[in-house]
Amino acid sequence: MKKTALIMAGGKGERFWPKSRQSLPKQFLSLTNDGKTMIQLTVERILPLVSLEDIYIATNTNYKHLVLEQLPGIPAENILCEPVGRNTAPCIGLGAVHIQRKYEDAIMIVLPSDHLIKYNDIFTETLANACDVAEINANLVTIGITPNYPETGYGYIKADKNKQLKKTYSVERFVEKPDFNLAKTYVESGDYYWNSGMFIWKLSSILENMKNFMSDTYNGLLKIQAAIKTPEEENVLKNIFPEFVSDSIDYGIMEKASGIYLIPGNFGWDDVGSWLAVERVKGTDDAQNTLTGNVIALNTSHCTIEGKKRLIAALGLKDLIIVDTDDALLIADKNSAGDIKKILAVLRDTDRENYL
Repeated sequence: MKKTALIMAGGKGERFWPKSRQSLPKQFLSLTNDGKTMIQLTVERILPLVSLEDIYIATNTNYKHLVLEQLPGIPAENILCEPVGRNTAPCIGLGAVHIQRKYEDAIMIVLPSDHLIKYNDIFTETLANACDVAEINANLVTIGITPNYPETGYGYIKADKNKQLKKTYSVERFVEKPDFNLAKTYVESGDYYWNSGMFIWKLSSILENMKNFMSDTYNGLLKIQAAIKTPEEENVLKNIFPEFVSDSIDYGIMEKASGIYLIPGNFGWDDVGSWLAVERVKGTDDAQNTLTGNVIALNTSHCTIEGKKRLIAALGLKDLIIVDTDDALLIADKNSAGDIKKILAVLRDTDRENYL
């Protein structure tokens, strides 16, 4: 069966402020040492399974020019622009009805645009296995990341290891982000996996589940599909899409559907969710610092310092995140890395949205 991919690239990447901005969010930035942006790496990673002409990018209307600039090999008609953000369920539905216009049925691989993978060969092998399971058994398949520490920033998926199918487990339930003690219990049990946000299914399977569990969204998607490649396409999308309920695919479909399977992912996954991830991605020096740009660090340890041409001189610092851009400077304790959105809220409240 034909394999296709939908890469979701509409997020704002707010936890990577001040480098990630509304005009240039995280997925269009390079956070690795090779200079490639995150969305470019995501497309490269899926190419062993899906050809360029069958890769679709769902993004915000404001980011279409960035997709065209960074991914010139993707057909322009495969760039799907949401007029407003409506979470992952409507986004995935929009991708599904567009792909269905080209193929009556096909495998659909859904990927976030801003994750990093260390072992691409294992990633390809894992997804190929997932495609087989989705095609043969018409299941909804997700990739669960084998956890190696009790992370409180991810959702978890509990697998029923008594029900196996080709290195695949039946999903017992999806669970919300836990506190530390509960996360520790999950990891120690061996039955829980991190929710990666990666999904594999047949078009017919996901659309049937949307029909069953999100009927209003499904009916709206059919109207959008009927207008594709007609003079009314843009107007229909602008009128209907904003009316969709803003639901995640987890809440809208995965928590309610039956026959969901999980394949463990052991390919060095990182969602690069905050500045804390940079040291994992780029590595550290002998003092456990991650330094980028024109930086001098003396008697400084366990710091992430990101700059450009301007000299940053650090003296006697520990456990800090320092990010310097042309118009904003972030200085944060590592323990506060998850609270960067609070800064953005203050910027909005004080009419300084030019810094967002």
